[in-house]
Amino acid sequence: MNSDSLPTSSGDRRPAAGGGGSPLLILISAPSGAGKTTVCQQLLAARPEMCRAITCTTRQPRAGEEDGIDYYFLDSENFLKRVQAGNFLEHATVYGNSYGTLKAEVLSKLRHGKDVLLNVDVQGAGAIREQAQADPELRRALVTVFLTPQSLSVLEERLRRRGTDAPAVIQKRLAVARQEIAQWKHFDYLLLSSSIAEDLRRMLVIVEAEKMRDHRSQPPEL
Repeated sequence: MNSDSLPTSSGDRRPAAGGGGSPLLILISAPSGAGKTTVCQQLLAARPEMCRAITCTTRQPRAGEEDGIDYYFLDSENFLKRVQAGNFLEHATVYGNSYGTLKAEVLSKLRHGKDVLLNVDVQGAGAIREQAQADPELRRALVTVFLTPQSLSVLEERLRRRGTDAPAVIQKRLAVARQEIAQWKHFDYLLLSSSIAEDLRRMLVIVEAEKMRDHRSQPPEL
C-alpha cells in the first residue's frame, strides 16, 4: 500500500452517533483457543455500528484479501519507519511477519463516532493500556476485556478438539496460556467463557454498561 493512503492523526471530529454515549475502544484479549475471534465476529454482527481497526502487516495478501479492507499491506521498510515514528498503538512479529495497529486508524474511527473493536494478545493489550495512560482521548474510550475458559483443562480440551495442533504444540500453547491468564487482573473485565451465545450476551452487557458511565454520557437537561 502507498503510505499516503494510510490514516493520519489529523482529521475532523464528529459527535458520537446515536446519542448513546461517547464511542468506545473495546479491546478483547485471550489465550489461544479461548474463542476471542468468534466472540469478536459475533459482537460485530450484533452491533453493526461497531467496526474493527484494520491492522497493518508485512505478510503477503492471501486469496480474496483486499488492501485497506482486510489489512493494510506494507513492505518491511515502511513498517519499520512507522515503528520508529511511533505510529503504532501496538505491534508484534509473528512467524516472521510484522503486525501493528495504527493509532491514527483507531482515533479516526473514534472521532467519527464509531465504536472500535480490537482483538490483540496480552502483550499488545499492555502496550495499548500504557499509551492510553498518556492520551486522554484513548483513556476515555478504552475498555479492556480478558476472555478465558474457566480452567486450563477446559482450554486444553478445546485445543485438542480443534485437531489442528500436535500434542507437543498444544503443551507449548498451554504454557504460554498459563502466563497470559495470570495477567487477567490488569483488565477492566474478566469474562469466563461458557457458550458462544452467553459470551456474546455478556459482551453486549459490558458495552451497554460502559456507554452509560458518567464520563461518556450526555447529562440530562435541567
